[in-house]
Amino acid sequence: MKLSIIIVNYNVRYFLEQALLSVQKASTKLATEVFVVDNNSVDDSVRMVAEKFPDVQLIANKDNPGFSKANNQAIRLAKGEYILLLNPDTLVEEDTFDKCVAFMDSHPKAGALGVKMIDGSGNFLPESKRGLPTPMTAFYKTFGFSKFFPKSPVFNRYHLGFLDKDETHEVDVLAGAFMLLRKSVLDEIGLLDETFFMYGEDIDLSYRVTKAGYQNYYFADTTIIHYKGESTKKGSLNYVKVFYNAMIIFAKKHFQGEKASLFVGILQFAIYFRAFLTLLNNFLKKSYLPLLDMLLIFGGMYWLKDFWATSYFDDPNYYRPSFLYFNVPLYIVGWLGSVYFNGGYDESGNIKKVAKGLIFGSILLAAIYGFLPLEYRTSRMLLLLGSVWAIVSTFLLRTGIHFIKHKNLKVGQQPVRNLIIVGEKQEAERALELLDKANITQNFIGIVAPESVRDKAYLSHLTNLKEVVNIYRVNEIIFCSKDISAQSIMHWMTQLGNKMDYKIVPKETMSIIGSNSKNTPGELYTVDIRYKITDAVQRRSKRLVDIVIALILWILYPIVFLFIEQQFSFLKNIFRVLVGQKTWVGYAKTNTAVNDLPKLRTGVLTPLAGFHSDQLDIPTIQRLNFFYARDYDWTKDIELIWKGFKQLGN
Repeated sequence: MKLSIIIVNYNVRYFLEQALLSVQKASTKLATEVFVVDNNSVDDSVRMVAEKFPDVQLIANKDNPGFSKANNQAIRLAKGEYILLLNPDTLVEEDTFDKCVAFMDSHPKAGALGVKMIDGSGNFLPESKRGLPTPMTAFYKTFGFSKFFPKSPVFNRYHLGFLDKDETHEVDVLAGAFMLLRKSVLDEIGLLDETFFMYGEDIDLSYRVTKAGYQNYYFADTTIIHYKGESTKKGSLNYVKVFYNAMIIFAKKHFQGEKASLFVGILQFAIYFRAFLTLLNNFLKKSYLPLLDMLLIFGGMYWLKDFWATSYFDDPNYYRPSFLYFNVPLYIVGWLGSVYFNGGYDESGNIKKVAKGLIFGSILLAAIYGFLPLEYRTSRMLLLLGSVWAIVSTFLLRTGIHFIKHKNLKVGQQPVRNLIIVGEKQEAERALELLDKANITQNFIGIVAPESVRDKAYLSHLTNLKEVVNIYRVNEIIFCSKDISAQSIMHWMTQLGNKMDYKIVPKETMSIIGSNSKNTPGELYTVDIRYKITDAVQRRSKRLVDIVIALILWILYPIVFLFIEQQFSFLKNIFRVLVGQKTWVGYAKTNTAVNDLPKLRTGVLTPLAGFHSDQLDIPTIQRLNFFYARDYDWTKDIELIWKGFKQLGN
């Protein structure tokens, strides 16, 4: 056996399927074996591998033991002369394995090898080649010096930016996304260190290879796509914590004395520094639009107060100071809170949702107005004028932002992208059917043939792809991997640049895969079931219903507890729902897991409320859970709470 390929998977089924298809194509000239180690995925990955890839040796873990331990499970069974650690969110060229193995065969001192990696937009991934993270290297990376001086051998030693990405080099550290290792070297230095749960294990292994007297090579003669962001989310605090803690483990393991202390100190500070930047970045991304709305509305209300006081009452000081520090903040909370719960901040350009939220918020504020103390009932007219200003200002703000970004005034209209498909007519038509079933709207321009053909069904052939893109102003390209080689796909991705969206439809799959950024999750066009309960607006509506019902029941507790079967548990449930430990309605339990459904908090009630659950069989209960998740609406919770009112103390 020449090559053992090991893929550790966690909840990236469609990317795994594409990776395995590319591995099949790349393995035709070599004696290979393929292992998939699944770390307790809940997305049907295991069944997909078992059904579609029967030759793959599948290890299905019942928990998630981590990346290192999962790889070691397969390495211990592997029989190949070479071991390849490969990420599931990758796509390899047809001759990648042949070239890599040939290079290793001709370089007996090569202990490990990595390749050129690009992301889903064709951008080179700098982590393809890395230097050893010494204290100063880590310092320059953590505090951004490497970004300001990308070609510097001093400031960007972490990504070796001074080395040509198109040439093969001896390097210190390889990426675990594609790491080819000589089995005899692994036998000598030991397997992956299982202290590293995720991240850092590739640095540790690379370092041990060089300490044993072997070389690590960055091999530039082949390229793979690595859809960054699928197995991990780099914009999270958890990523920051896990990544830098892995670096601390590495430092304590391999460095001694003052060097280790300095390194650990820098990394510990980096955890807090990067966590702060992550929090700040996430906050600004989510809150810049509400903050701008807030400032505009407040400024408008300040002017309206003076205008109405002068023009109607002929007294610029007519309104008390409390209007600005009590009434206006109350109005803003009512308006913007309603916009939030209506989904107006999920899509910044969706004017309809914003207007709907502001109108609903105005109605709510008008109802609250009558309950305010007399000194705070300033003016119904100001509330009305403020509502009009809130709608006008939010519209103008979004119009301005949209114009700056898109140079047009079509606010709230999702631009229809110009799409071409590269492949044979039959496979292209299948891709179009998938788009239609997935409810994806695109302006389909036509099909580009893989080869030169004289057929009016095609716009042109592949060699003229750049001209087709320019003439028709194409925004998105879908490649049919059945008809186009991975090598050709990657060539065109790098040639056309990152202003285009690229996607691939793998052979005989029900998905179209792509990714526009190395730091964002890959995109999927699938015909899978869409659960309404996963919609952000519906999730917020569910939480709002939980809180409102809990508050009402708390206020009315002296009365309603008489109708509840377990009064003490009922009070506990009210508080658990308020603090987010429970929800009023969750899934019904069966003797089988509901992991294939979107996650919910434990429910006080279930979709079985109103039924005699002891008379329902397990398939019926599962179907009720399924329909609840698929067709969720907040009114469903109200209905179920009413039906199961007596059981609210469960």
